Amino acid sequence: MQDRKAVWPWAVAGVLVLGGAGWWLFRDELRTAMPAAPPRAVATPAGGERSVPPETPAAAAGASAAPARYPLPRDAAIDAALPSLEDSDARVREDLAALFPAPVLALLLPDHRLQRLVTHIANLDQARVPASALALRPLPGDLQVEGDAASGITVAGANAARYAPYVAAFTAVDADALAAAYMRLYPLVQQAYRELGHPGGQFNDRVVAVIDHLLLTPEPARPPLLERDARGRYRFVDPQLQARSIGQKALLRLEADQARAVKHQLRAIRRALTRGGPG
Repeated sequence: MQDRKAVWPWAVAGVLVLGGAGWWLFRDELRTAMPAAPPRAVATPAGGERSVPPETPAAAAGASAAPARYPLPRDAAIDAALPSLEDSDARVREDLAALFPAPVLALLLPDHRLQRLVTHIANLDQARVPASALALRPLPGDLQVEGDAASGITVAGANAARYAPYVAAFTAVDADALAAAYMRLYPLVQQAYRELGHPGGQFNDRVVAVIDHLLLTPEPARPPLLERDARGRYRFVDPQLQARSIGQKALLRLEADQARAVKHQLRAIRRALTRGGPG
């Protein structure tokens, strides 16, 4: 957690899914810069790298993939005229613009949008997120705290205003419309996920797992205490909270009503994405 400029990405812009959900959450946790392009290679078991050959959307959506625990709903409409993944930036922005206001979209980095969003979402339950997982520009302003070493330092109540427009944008979106936009792009989403090094994985299963993880975020009765580490960054005093994932720590930084509203929307999105499998 840092008091530097931040952005919250996660959510799945779930690609579009969590799409909103977490765009804004993570940069209070990170300060590293996003590379010019997402990695195009994955580590081999021996520690080297191998190139990932380009795939067609159809191949990416199904070839060599494990059975989905949460298959897309039977009524899901996949766009038959999708661009290639490499040429998808304009289409992704167009779909997002139909769901989110301009100030939110302005945070999204302009290139490799879908790859960045998929990478970001896939890392939400990790204790650390690499620079290559970032999808957004920093959120304006700094993390605000109140109190002192004697009385205890916490995230300031005024900090909620900094997050408010992004929380409002995410929670106001119709969950079914958000899920429908995600499903239309799903072959490209799945291709991006496979190219991250998950050739047999199903991204929709990963999205549901991340949502379930975020919903397990505790709801403390009072704002958790903070302290500065040796590098001047804020961290939770409670070691159990500090050991939680970046996604859960992002929710812990929210005002209680904001966190509950985000969780309510995550549950609605989960319902929209799991009509084809166990709930």
